[in-house]
Amino acid sequence: MNHSSYWLTNVRLETGYQFENDRVVGTKTDLHHIKIENGKIAEILSGHMPADSQPKLDAKEQLMLPALREMHIHIDKTYYGGPWQAIKPSKSILDKFAEERELLPKLLPTAKDRAEGILDLLLGYGSTHVRTHCNIDPVVGLRNLEATMEALDSYTDKLSSEVVAFPQHGLLRSGVETLMRDALKQGATLVGGVDPYTVDEDIDKSLSTIFDIAVEANAGVDIHLHDRDSLGIHTMHRLADFTEQAGLQGKVTVSHAFGFANVPTGKVVELAERFAELGIGITSTVPIGKLIMPIPLLHDKNVQIDLGTDSLTDHWSPFGTGDNLEKASRLAELYGYVDELSLSQALGFITGGKTPLDKEGKQTWPVVGDEASLNLVQATCSAEAVARRANRGAVFFKGNLVAGTT
Repeated sequence: MNHSSYWLTNVRLETGYQFENDRVVGTKTDLHHIKIENGKIAEILSGHMPADSQPKLDAKEQLMLPALREMHIHIDKTYYGGPWQAIKPSKSILDKFAEERELLPKLLPTAKDRAEGILDLLLGYGSTHVRTHCNIDPVVGLRNLEATMEALDSYTDKLSSEVVAFPQHGLLRSGVETLMRDALKQGATLVGGVDPYTVDEDIDKSLSTIFDIAVEANAGVDIHLHDRDSLGIHTMHRLADFTEQAGLQGKVTVSHAFGFANVPTGKVVELAERFAELGIGITSTVPIGKLIMPIPLLHDKNVQIDLGTDSLTDHWSPFGTGDNLEKASRLAELYGYVDELSLSQALGFITGGKTPLDKEGKQTWPVVGDEASLNLVQATCSAEAVARRANRGAVFFKGNLVAGTT
């Protein structure tokens, strides 16, 4: 479907919550017809379909949800699309870097094709925005970036994207400051980093270099922070200092942010309030096991939380699926989001905060003028879609059907 103007008919939209004794116990829905023009929602009607000559696409009463956002993945280095391989155990992150130095040249010939395979997978699961981290290191230089940009360029009519120039082997440790600056000139849109203490062995110099590059390029920052406990908390406080000094409020993300896990609540609250004030977001893979992130508390403190796949069957992890609705379901299950209200609101973790209804049950999406990027799913409401990981029947990007069928 690639018409500039058409009707999407028989669409199920959420219209409000059902209450019993002031408690949400269900979600009300109704069928609507949505006119899409030039990639945007132009009209929303209930009742009878108007008798005009515009093309019509029948949604068959599927539920319409906002498009999903994959906010942390590495599409440039993966086993996806190739032979199955489990990971090789290692004692430290530095051991993984040594493994990468051998592996990256072997993966390079298939990098573009495998990246495109991952993009197809993400589209099928309803994600039409992708933030990918891309290795910038002495082994491959800018070649992984070139393959990534070629793959993304061939999908510009199906999804939007951001590329993080990611010095996987350490910004200072691997001496790639010049390569990082070149990457920002050749298509990367954010400056990455990894564990300024554990990897670069100098928190302030590492962060200073990251923010200098970002300011020069007028780019945002997305840094991997795995360091734990007081070291992790201290590093994130220094990152907040540099964010404020550089004037990059609202343009900084901490991926993983494991320093928040298993530390006293007071320390979490103090740093969370700083993050919220400075617009520093967190992207999480919703880790399970011994490492449990305080995501509900961070969210309650108005820290922007997004979810991502991270590794998708590569030498770091064999487990990624690329399905962010599954990730939201895991979050709900892990943190006890079992009632109608919390399940439906959990959708916001994978849509950039968009939910069809706000916490009071007011309809907030879609509205006329919104970009027509959306999912049609086989569920009766958002809560069911999250809990049951509903099948995506069709995926639209700016009005165009890019995956599935109706």
